[in-house]
Amino acid sequence: MSIAAAQRQELVKEYQRHDSDSGSPEVQIAIITERIRSLSGHLQTHKHDYASQRGLVLLVGKRNRLLKYLARTRRDAYQALIKRLGLRK
Repeated sequence: MSIAAAQRQELVKEYQRHDSDSGSPEVQIAIITERIRSLSGHLQTHKHDYASQRGLVLLVGKRNRLLKYLARTRRDAYQALIKRLGLRK
């Protein structure tokens, strides 16, 4: 369950650090979070889709690694990001 290109561009614009930024940890975490939300909705209706379930677990792990990196390098940006995304950490 990927997200649409227009939605991805909106997320990049919302979470980028500067005008040409498209790959900072904040942007990557926001995109992954949106994909996780999309997959969670899909799995609520398709409970036996184990391939998507595995993909969801991998995405959650990737997001956690990026969050740990951001918390270690830029603590203030980490706090602001989890508050904006509504993550419980």
